[in-house]
Amino acid sequence: MMPARNAGIAIVFIVATAHVQAQSFPTRPIRIIMPFPAGTSVNDVLGRALAQRLTEQLGQQVIFDNRSGAGGTVGTELVAKSPPDGYTLLLAATGPMTIAPFVYPKLGYDTMRDFAPVAMVALAPYIIIAHPSVPAKNFKELVALAKAKPGQLRFASAGTGSTPHLCTELMMNMAGINMLHIPYKGGAPAMIDTIAGQTQTYCTSVTNAAPFIKQGKIRAIGVTPIKRSPTLPDVPTLDEQGLKGFDVSQWMGIVAPAKTPPAVVQRLHQAIAQVINNTDYANFVRQNGGEPSLMGPDEYGALMRTELERWGKLVKAIKVTAE
Repeated sequence: MMPARNAGIAIVFIVATAHVQAQSFPTRPIRIIMPFPAGTSVNDVLGRALAQRLTEQLGQQVIFDNRSGAGGTVGTELVAKSPPDGYTLLLAATGPMTIAPFVYPKLGYDTMRDFAPVAMVALAPYIIIAHPSVPAKNFKELVALAKAKPGQLRFASAGTGSTPHLCTELMMNMAGINMLHIPYKGGAPAMIDTIAGQTQTYCTSVTNAAPFIKQGKIRAIGVTPIKRSPTLPDVPTLDEQGLKGFDVSQWMGIVAPAKTPPAVVQRLHQAIAQVINNTDYANFVRQNGGEPSLMGPDEYGALMRTELERWGKLVKAIKVTAE
């Protein structure tokens, strides 16, 4: 058995070594894995810009690496199984982190066990849209129409178990209505068919919807966060329109593999915080339909626990399984 004095010296040595490593970190390029295809979401746009600015902040190249597949779970699992050294990070999103664990029966990671939260970066609001042929100009009218035609209105989604899908399911659950789910392989075909009138409604990002709303190709029914979107300030929230407490946004953050040294996590958090607090990046986020929303590791971890509980209850109630 190691004498107490020697054990104490060993602990001090380990702590000191970790501190020195954190001070010198990073000494080589860092990868941020984006678990969705390039150019398909606001998270991709904001994450790519974050990587560019972190390169300047950290003095090492930060590579933005798209690794898509299975609703974002392929890239997410890749990071979960990467070395916990701070050199492979994940651009974490609502779907893969807090919905997929309940939708995919054989998921290769556990959100709370396999990741170390680093920082939440931004929120991106969703909006419920409808084709102009739908005789509903607001949320109350959409609810009345759905109740008059149960199961007949078709709603698009970016795929079974995606955040847009669960956003609509939560809306239906809270409003007591039933619409027919039409899943697509991604957001682009879902939007195309909604514009064409093949589907009547769709929950999508404000960024994706705004240009088509302004062109009159689709109609805004209501935004899904508690607060209105600066991009479409005249569109009321679902909460304002009677669905009290409804609050859904896509969140984007950075996580590392579990057991990444706390000092390295803190170093990364400080660098991300400096980027987010910079007016240049904050303005970029807002111009692209998001809202800067910095959280530290503990607060971000608490958010994920809350989101896991919320989406888990819904998925179990409506029995959603990934195809």
